[in-house]
Amino acid sequence: MAELLRVEGLKSGYGEAVVVQGVDMVLAQGSSLALLGRNGTGKTTLLNTLVGATRRHAGRIVLDGADITTLPSHKRAAAGIGWVPQERNIFKSLTVHENLSAVARPGPWTVERAYEMFPRLEERRANLGSNLSGGEQQMLAVARALVLNPKLLLLDEPLEGLAPIIVEELLRSIARVVRDEGMSAIIVEQNPKMILPITQRAVVLDRGAVVHEGDSEALLRDPATLERWLSVARH
Repeated sequence: MAELLRVEGLKSGYGEAVVVQGVDMVLAQGSSLALLGRNGTGKTTLLNTLVGATRRHAGRIVLDGADITTLPSHKRAAAGIGWVPQERNIFKSLTVHENLSAVARPGPWTVERAYEMFPRLEERRANLGSNLSGGEQQMLAVARALVLNPKLLLLDEPLEGLAPIIVEELLRSIARVVRDEGMSAIIVEQNPKMILPITQRAVVLDRGAVVHEGDSEALLRDPATLERWLSVARH
């Protein structure tokens, strides 16, 4: 498969503090990557760096053959990066439908297709973002990223803090997008056993550096590595 994203020697952080310590990473077109690691290992900082929300100290980022290293965030979005941060960043003063139609771009993911993916959102299309539950807000955040029709979808802990029934529903939707429909994606998740089955590749960070990279299925079958880097107990 053709290469979509290349990260070379990336060092970044906040102010003078360097959090991401020289990361190298490649993602193929149509491939999905689980970005794993304990709390505070640099996962969110790495995603924030890809979207231009941190201070870069070294390295470069190439998306679909174009060097986006020095582009501001809005131009990276225009270049094809769709981002769902932990804070969700929906427009709470707009309705569900306005949230989607305000950002939609031409492509296979239309507003109506987003409603088909998330029927709860269609039921609440006239509700303000502030009137949605946490799970519904997360669905809206994912749907907003999809209707941008990005080349690369970044999801930062999309299942965090949600009720189990919402987690199952959202996980099925994410699996459909990245596994069945082949959207390129990087997904940060605390629970490796939840996200590894629906991704193709896995990268584990520790202290801002890559300590493991390989096939998701192989990592899922490797309890020693899971326990060492992710504190996942053997069963």
